[in-house]
Amino acid sequence: MKIGLFFGSFNPVHVGHMIIANHMAQYTDLDQVWMIVSPHNPHKAKKTLANDHDRLHLVKLAIGDNPKLRASNIEFKLPQPSYTIDTLTHLSEKYPANEFVLIMGGDNLGTFHKWKNYELILKNYKIFIYKRPNYALGDLAEHPSVSVFDAPLMEISASFIRKARQEGKSVEYLVPDRVLEEIEKSNMYRR
Repeated sequence: MKIGLFFGSFNPVHVGHMIIANHMAQYTDLDQVWMIVSPHNPHKAKKTLANDHDRLHLVKLAIGDNPKLRASNIEFKLPQPSYTIDTLTHLSEKYPANEFVLIMGGDNLGTFHKWKNYELILKNYKIFIYKRPNYALGDLAEHPSVSVFDAPLMEISASFIRKARQEGKSVEYLVPDRVLEEIEKSNMYRR
């Protein structure tokens, strides 16, 4: 199988994430998209993150019964902070019959040269980029391992959703209905 890996803190997962994941699963040659819940992105402060398993649960709720999407906790078992090359290597060793493709926003391509072992990622894996407004893709967009796609985008951020929750405002329509029910029931992101 050809599997796209969509990494994120998903803190919380929102409709923008789901639109991108579903678009890549439906409109590219990927068989599935795995949404990799990252326990600790080296570029983000861990203290702002909700519990790993709560975020994974929300992603599972958001996916529902879509057979082309899957929630993954693979990085929970790996050393932290999580580096993409380590996760890709681990998955390639664990599932040698699968081809793994990295999915990321065009905003990351400009700083991709700062990623740990980025040359190895470019050499051994394909990268599917979804364009982001106001971000130049740069020279790497021409690399043979990189494919660029136009995906429908929404200007929604998880930090906006967390702030709205802390201020007691509704986040209806910003997160999938089942995610909304769960965060309201559990009172997540209220403090």
